[in-house]
Amino acid sequence: MQFIKHAGLSARQFDISIGASNGYTLRMSKNKASVGSDVIENILKTYPDLNVVWLLTGEGPMLKSQHNQDLADFDKLPYGKRMEIDRIIDAKIRERQEEQRQELLIEIRHELGKSLEG
Repeated sequence: MQFIKHAGLSARQFDISIGASNGYTLRMSKNKASVGSDVIENILKTYPDLNVVWLLTGEGPMLKSQHNQDLADFDKLPYGKRMEIDRIIDAKIRERQEEQRQELLIEIRHELGKSLEG
């Protein structure tokens, strides 16, 4: 919500810009819910100047251009924050792998159904 305000957008405009459903951002904010890795990926693709460390942890500058941050800044974070980021990344990777696994299972079932029909 802080970035949305900074960018001068409404929550609806932000949702549209990242390809999220209507009300997604407000629901996530209200429920203090986790944002899916696909949404985080879309946010970072749409707003490349947004600092990924800030997005995930709230630490550091919001925008890369504020301090020209790079990957070396990760090492400057306190150990606990680095571990938190690593944990979030690992969880997002597992989430993405499970989504891809489910998509592949659907695809394989579809292909098997076609071969059984033919």
